[in-house]
Amino acid sequence: MTDTVLEAIDLVHHLGQGAGRVQALKGVSLSLKGGELVLLMGPSGSGKTTLLSILGCLMTPDAGTVKVGGEAVANLDPEALAQLRRERIGFIFQSYHLFPTLNAQDNVRLALDVRGERARTAKTAAREVLATVGLGHKGKSYPRELSGGEQQRVAIARAIVGKAQVILADEPTGALDTANGQAVMTLLAEIAKDPSRAVLVVTHDPRILPFADRVIHIEDGRIISDESGSGAMKKVLQA
Repeated sequence: MTDTVLEAIDLVHHLGQGAGRVQALKGVSLSLKGGELVLLMGPSGSGKTTLLSILGCLMTPDAGTVKVGGEAVANLDPEALAQLRRERIGFIFQSYHLFPTLNAQDNVRLALDVRGERARTAKTAAREVLATVGLGHKGKSYPRELSGGEQQRVAIARAIVGKAQVILADEPTGALDTANGQAVMTLLAEIAKDPSRAVLVVTHDPRILPFADRVIHIEDGRIISDESGSGAMKKVLQA
C-alpha cells in the first residue's frame, strides 16, 4: 500500500482584518499518496493559493493540521519547519522564479546550497538532474537565453534535485503554449510515478486533465469533489 506523503485535516484559515476579513478555507481535508499526480482546480478566489501555501508550510492555518510524511508540522519550531521545507517540499511557480544572474546549473544547485551540501556534490547533482529534464546541454545558459518551456524545466529540476517528497506546482503551464505545457506535464507525470513522491498541481487548464490521477475541486473554501482523473475527463467530454 502506498504511503500518504501529505495530509491536511480540517484546515480553516481567514484572510484580511476587520470588516474585510474573509474565511478562505472552511474545514478543508485532503491527502496525497506517493506515486500520484493530483490536480487542484477551482475558480479565482476559491482558496487554491491559500491552501497551497499552507500545504507548503509557508503559512500557518488558523485551525486544523498539516502532516508531511506523517509528521504534524505544527509541532515544529521555526528552524525545524524551514528545514522541512528545504528538504521535503519542492515548489514550482508559473513565473519560474529563476535568478537572472545565475545560469541554469547554478539555479538548480542553489536548492542544495541552502541545505549545506558540499559544492562538488551539489554541482554534480545539479548537472545530473538537468539531464533528467532534458537540459543537460543548457547548464551554462542564463534564464534570458532559455525559452519559457526551458525555464520551467529548470524550475522543475530545482524542485526535485533534493529528492523532495512533495512537489507543489502553482499554475506551472499558465505561461506556456500548448506544446510546452504538455511537455512540462509529461515531465511532472513521470516524476509522480515515484512511489515516494506526490505531485500537486494548481491549475485552471482543462487541457492537462489527462495527466491527472485525481482531480480535486475547491469552491468557496470547501472541497466539493475529489475524483479520479478519468472521471473528471469524462465529465469534460460530456459537457
